[in-house]
Amino acid sequence: MGCMRSWGWCSGIEDAGQLRTLGFDYIECAVVSLSLENESEYKERLSLFLESPLPVRAMNIFFPGDLKVVGPDVDDARIARYVDKAAEALHRIGVETVVLGSGKARHSPDGWEPLRAADQFLRLVNRMADAFAGTGTVLAIEPLNRKETNLVTTIAEAVSFAEQVNRPEVRVLADFYHMQEEGDPLTSLVAHSKWLRHVHLADTGRFSPGTGTYPYADFAAALNQAGYTGTISAECTVKDKEQELPVSLDFMRRVFER
Repeated sequence: MGCMRSWGWCSGIEDAGQLRTLGFDYIECAVVSLSLENESEYKERLSLFLESPLPVRAMNIFFPGDLKVVGPDVDDARIARYVDKAAEALHRIGVETVVLGSGKARHSPDGWEPLRAADQFLRLVNRMADAFAGTGTVLAIEPLNRKETNLVTTIAEAVSFAEQVNRPEVRVLADFYHMQEEGDPLTSLVAHSKWLRHVHLADTGRFSPGTGTYPYADFAAALNQAGYTGTISAECTVKDKEQELPVSLDFMRRVFER
């Protein structure tokens, strides 16, 4: 089972060469780093992605924080333009999974009715599914801990939205850091195994995998029980790339492929 997994690191596109040299299978970059709303910057940025020495199989940080997708300040026209531009760009780059985290963009403001926020989010995910249909890119809804957002904080919640949309373009991401922060049980990985599309890893304090005390053996066992063989990216704070990245890659392979 382990041989099918592929290993990535969340970083800027300028690090692709280094990650390739270290033995990673792909790089995961931020959608916002494409500067989709600035045409001249976008063209310049896109070429870096198209010429990347390492495949950009996944992307995250979909929306800039000022592009609100729930609440009273939603600009539907801007969202539509942004999503369509992103879908076109990701298709050209060859992105397989795009992560919908974007905690600030989806944070429901004080006094905003939770049911209205949920309805807005559901419409957004449907809108994104339309845009990604036929492009080869799948949207993965990411549960975030409550310090980052108040909408979708557990795998079960993310799955409930994916189930309502019920389209092959929409799946769910499991982030070990957010699960630990929220106390989201590892059993949810098994319970919702058919919805899992992508995995993010970090360790205590959101540092590199293998540097802390997170129960990695238990997380790996749950993923194995869930039959998950997809992409796994480290998304964390790095103090020393040269030292940490090769050690973390070795750690991840050992833990998940034993």
